[in-house]
Amino acid sequence: MKITKFLSGPLSVNCYVVSDEATKKSFIVDPGGHNKDMVNYIKENDLDIEYIILTHGHSDHIGGVASCRKEYPKAKLAACIHEKPMLEDSRLNMSLLTGGESISLDVDLYVSDGDTMKVGDMELIFLHTPGHTPGGMCIVVENVVFSGDTLFQQSIGRTDLHGSSFAAIKESIINKLYTLPDDTIVLPGHMGPTSIGYEKRNNPFV
Repeated sequence: MKITKFLSGPLSVNCYVVSDEATKKSFIVDPGGHNKDMVNYIKENDLDIEYIILTHGHSDHIGGVASCRKEYPKAKLAACIHEKPMLEDSRLNMSLLTGGESISLDVDLYVSDGDTMKVGDMELIFLHTPGHTPGGMCIVVENVVFSGDTLFQQSIGRTDLHGSSFAAIKESIINKLYTLPDDTIVLPGHMGPTSIGYEKRNNPFV
């Protein structure tokens, strides 16, 4: 498995391109905006983008979905079933406020807590982690978890927005993420990487 990060969109979201090196089958996590470097990287490495996967529906994480669908028309858009209202409503996803354009997404594949997916030889496990948004989710692949805006290095996602809850995000982190092995690498939607063990010892919000 190879993971490459690209900053995307007006709020510099961490967008990840994850590829199975043997088969070139790949997926994109949270395209916040169009990124020419990412497009060139995918082309130069002859990657086959099968899925665009959203950790949640806020506009800074979905602003590049349209351009990705144009670049990779065979790729399916996947998200948590509980995020459907936000992804379909530009008021809830705040796209007019941050991106200047209304975004409403038709998702190809809605997943639920515990669902799995194969991309090449990689197995993805989806964890429903509400708190930052009602349908926030994390993606576990091997010893890595893409945590979106649920868990950051010594921090957590905002809980003062529509549908957010401090109690819910704390429960999600304790019951879903902190049960992963301590050496699990955490790749968040903003800021740098961390690990489950480090956050269990040092995160002041949980």
